[in-house]
Amino acid sequence: MNYGDTVRAEIYISGSVQGVGFRRFAKNAADRLFVDCNPINLRDGRVLVIAEGRCEAIKILTNELRKGPTISRVDNFDVSFKEATGNVYDF
Repeated sequence: MNYGDTVRAEIYISGSVQGVGFRRFAKNAADRLFVDCNPINLRDGRVLVIAEGRCEAIKILTNELRKGPTISRVDNFDVSFKEATGNVYDF
């Protein structure tokens, strides 16, 4: 995988991540990096972030998401990289 390649990341984040603006934080961070992003609250309390963009930008995004907004608490963070599909809303 080259840094310029387009990749897809599926990121599962748990902790205190719902009701604290985590999805907006993720979307804003992705927008600044020109990454397509779809953050979703899951029923089990986690947030799933589907993101596609340049490998380098995705790596920066994952670093930001590990921290989250100041009022959140990230306990677990699991990311898997896949081939980009061109649609972050199709999973």
